[in-house]
Amino acid sequence: MMASDVLKQKVAEAAYTSLERFIQPNWVLGIGTGSTVNCFIDCLARSNPPFACAVSSSLQTSDRLETLNINIADINDVSEVMVYIDGADEVDPSFALIKGGGGALTREKIVASMARKFVCIVDESKMVDCLGEFSVPVEVLPFAHQPVATKLGKLGGNPKLRAGLTDNGNCILDVGGLKIDDPEYWEQTINDIPGVVTTGIFSLHRPQEIFIAKVDGSVDHRVGH
Repeated sequence: MMASDVLKQKVAEAAYTSLERFIQPNWVLGIGTGSTVNCFIDCLARSNPPFACAVSSSLQTSDRLETLNINIADINDVSEVMVYIDGADEVDPSFALIKGGGGALTREKIVASMARKFVCIVDESKMVDCLGEFSVPVEVLPFAHQPVATKLGKLGGNPKLRAGLTDNGNCILDVGGLKIDDPEYWEQTINDIPGVVTTGIFSLHRPQEIFIAKVDGSVDHRVGH
């Protein structure tokens, strides 16, 4: 069995190799958050392909891009992202995701909504038949975290307040106990709770492509319909 770090490196390199020949000098790339994405950033830095700039989904990613001398743009100055590359905590067969384990779910969802193409890079341990084994992160206004937690409990969830705040200054409730068998329903239902900023269920902004590192060393490339 291959080590987790090796799998992350393999899937990042496979995604980068697939993308590299299409990158254009006027492109804006969206860069997500997490250790697998960091491997992709390293590929960008090593190969130095010509593209205009990157927008990132977290302060942590922005710091890494800046350290590697990759141009960063303010998302408010960008009209469109050509390709967004990010990981996920869970992926179901329909390409619906749970994201937000790193706390960047709101910014990740915004960048995904701006992208012409969303490419997800994961190892095969993230592939599931039904979302929900990984607790669903829900970003909430600090003022309202307890009322939101009460409503999530009534929906059958077991919300726990995560320590610390997001880059946006908000709280995260990690909600266990939910079987996300209808991702669109659950995303909309949770988003409709007053005080919720967004949920880590990505059903309205699913990736078009997924690269999956397998324990045998191969990388599976799947394209959505």
